Amino acid sequence: MKNYLEINKNSWNARVEPHVKSDFYFVDEFIQGRTSLNSIELELLGDIKGKSILHLQCHFGQDSISLSRLGGKVTGVDFSDKAIDTARSLAKQCETDTEFICSDVYELPAVLDQKFDIVFTSYGTIGWLPDLEKWASVVSHFLKPDGQFVMAEFHPVIWMYDDDFNHIVYNYFNKKTIIETLEGTYADFSADITQEYVSWNHPLSDVLQNLIHKNLVIQKFQEFDWSPYPCFKHIEECEKGKWRITKFGDKIPMVYAIKAKKSHLL
Repeated sequence: MKNYLEINKNSWNARVEPHVKSDFYFVDEFIQGRTSLNSIELELLGDIKGKSILHLQCHFGQDSISLSRLGGKVTGVDFSDKAIDTARSLAKQCETDTEFICSDVYELPAVLDQKFDIVFTSYGTIGWLPDLEKWASVVSHFLKPDGQFVMAEFHPVIWMYDDDFNHIVYNYFNKKTIIETLEGTYADFSADITQEYVSWNHPLSDVLQNLIHKNLVIQKFQEFDWSPYPCFKHIEECEKGKWRITKFGDKIPMVYAIKAKKSHLL
């Protein structure tokens, strides 16, 4: 297999600048106080004032900073050095105490020596990771006993289709590595970048069972027939802040969310 970390790091480094400039990430409004968090994850998180939070795969830090604004003591992690540099700068502009670490998820236990009340991850994260057992081990490792894991993610059914949603091209199950070249980016389809990337489609059973095997008790599992982001082609807003693929309407799941607790009974 190709060196997926190097390939994907290059890809994500290339996306940082166009993402920061895009309307999708509304950075100017964000600095003025607009949150980047959505109702799905906010309802699962609840009151986070005073809680320590580890945010995995944080990109350039908007959700991490939004969590800090809600009173959390937040550490954001991403393997893209350009994203982390941007996140640190953005936190200063927003006057939050959000901390950021540049690390691959799998290597984080060797870098960070801390336990957290909450581990959080959201939207477009685990598809970049080949091994969900290893990922779930990291989640469990960083949670305090009775700590909470909160996750919102795009549904694997979405990733089965080609970009125009005309044909099923990819397997629902994680049968093989997906290696492709992408022009533009989900935040700006016209962005002048072309990058190779490596990804994996993970079925829900792999997500849930690996968390369960690592001593997490699933408290809530939800599926949604809409996306909080217009990050796909041929998408329309069905309600304010809720987007669906036009030809599918409300017939397919687009997002799922999980809330789990680490059992103190080992």
